[in-house]
Amino acid sequence: MPGSIRRDELAAYLEVYLDAARDRDYGPNGIQVEGREEIRRVITAVSACEELSQRARELAADAILVHHGLYWDGAPALLKGLMLRRVRPLIAGEISLFAYHLPLDRHGELGNNILAAKAFGLEEIRSFAPHRGLEIGFRGKFPQPTSIGELALRCAEIYGQQPLVLGPGEAGRKVSSLGIVSGGAQRDFYVAIDAGCDAYITGEVSEWVTNVAREAGVHYLAAGHYATERLGIRALGEHLAEKFGLEVTFVDLPNPV
Repeated sequence: MPGSIRRDELAAYLEVYLDAARDRDYGPNGIQVEGREEIRRVITAVSACEELSQRARELAADAILVHHGLYWDGAPALLKGLMLRRVRPLIAGEISLFAYHLPLDRHGELGNNILAAKAFGLEEIRSFAPHRGLEIGFRGKFPQPTSIGELALRCAEIYGQQPLVLGPGEAGRKVSSLGIVSGGAQRDFYVAIDAGCDAYITGEVSEWVTNVAREAGVHYLAAGHYATERLGIRALGEHLAEKFGLEVTFVDLPNPV
């Protein structure tokens, strides 16, 4: 028999464990849709969407835990059209939806960026790249300098997606230091350059990045917003399964962006 936890107890635990109350985020962290009180079966995923809600209902989940929730600054708040289709299966199935955005980027144990930094084998890891007052990225040094080709291969292995690589090319200097900020953190490329990083990894890329990377002589790897943010939510689900005995399933709904 799987373990269980009360809905509000899980919310209270996650708020403390993820230090969620410290963030001035782009949307609300915590319970976004309130379902049944007892939780045994949890679905984890990167982004809330209609397909995920339907899958959770089919799998008889008690709760969904995501990195990207339903509600964002400036997004429609009315329950009609697209938003209603996303929420209807949750209400019908009494399924709770929990969302944690920046707390799951900056977390020092199972956040997207610390897990990536460790997977790349970085040493002297430290936080950097402040967002709304809190540093959410991590940077560090490689034990031995690596080529950009080797780094791109390792990036594809870790994130499961081939990165777009910009910058000085193979003829450029070896990569000794790396900065990582998952998601859509193009602007933090400047922070990585100022911090002395030889390469920078994030999810997305904008047109202006090409010239900045070439002129700064710093490699820029865009590995996909979705791909760079699978790590934390999966790890959080595994943590909850181990701590509370919950039945946790990660639902992968790949997004090329």
